[in-house]
Amino acid sequence: MSTSYAPPVQRLIGELSKLPGIGNRTAQRLAFHILRASGEDAAALSDSIREVKERIGLCEVCFNLTDEARCRICQDPRRDHALICVVEEPSDVIPMERTHEYHGVYHVLGGALSPIEGVDPEDLKIAELFARVGSAGQEQGVVGNGQPAEHAPAPAPAPAPASAGEGHVREVVLATNPTTTGEATALHIAEELRRRAPGLAVTRLASGLPVGSDLEYADEVTLGKAFAGRRSA
Repeated sequence: MSTSYAPPVQRLIGELSKLPGIGNRTAQRLAFHILRASGEDAAALSDSIREVKERIGLCEVCFNLTDEARCRICQDPRRDHALICVVEEPSDVIPMERTHEYHGVYHVLGGALSPIEGVDPEDLKIAELFARVGSAGQEQGVVGNGQPAEHAPAPAPAPAPASAGEGHVREVVLATNPTTTGEATALHIAEELRRRAPGLAVTRLASGLPVGSDLEYADEVTLGKAFAGRRSA
C-alpha cells in the first residue's frame, strides 16, 4: 500500500481490503467513495455496521441470522415446519427463498465437515439438527424394536399443537454445497438420520445440467450427475 495517504486513509483501505473479494485497488476506490460521501451517509454506514454486530445473532431454532430469539421464517405459521432444508451458511437461505418453490423451514449448520481444516461434527449444528428431528422414525410408522406401527401398543393421546419451529419432522432436505466437503457433510448427516429415524424421508437436492446450457460445455462430473438424477420425460 502506498504511504502517500494519511494514516486514517491507509487504515480505512487496510480494513476494506480484508473484505472477501476486495483487493487493494478496490479498497482504495471504496475508501475514496466514502471520503466523497456526505457526513450523514458515512455515519449511516458506520451505524449500520455497528448495529448488525450488536443486534444480529443466531435463531434459537434454525441458527439463521436474526435480531430476535427466533427468525421470521421459524415464526411464520404458514411455513411447513415438518419440512427442514439443511444448508451450510445463512447466506444459502437467500437463493433458496428466491426460488419461491420451497415453503418449509431451514437448519443452518454453520459450515461443512473438513477434517483437513479441523472442522468436526461437534463444530457444526449437527447435534441440534438431530434434536429437532427427534422421534420422527416412530412418527412415520416404525417403533423402537423395528416392528410396524400396527403391532405396537396403542398410541398415547395426541399432544397439543406445537408452536412455530417445533413439532414432528416429515422430511429433511440436504442442500449442502456440491463440493467435496458439502457432499461429505450430506453423507454423514444422511447416514445418521437414517440410523436415528428410519421412517424419516431424507432427500438431497438434484444436481446436473443448468437450464439453457449446452452438453458440449458440461464437464464429466456435472454430466454424470445429470445421468444419475435423470427422471421420466
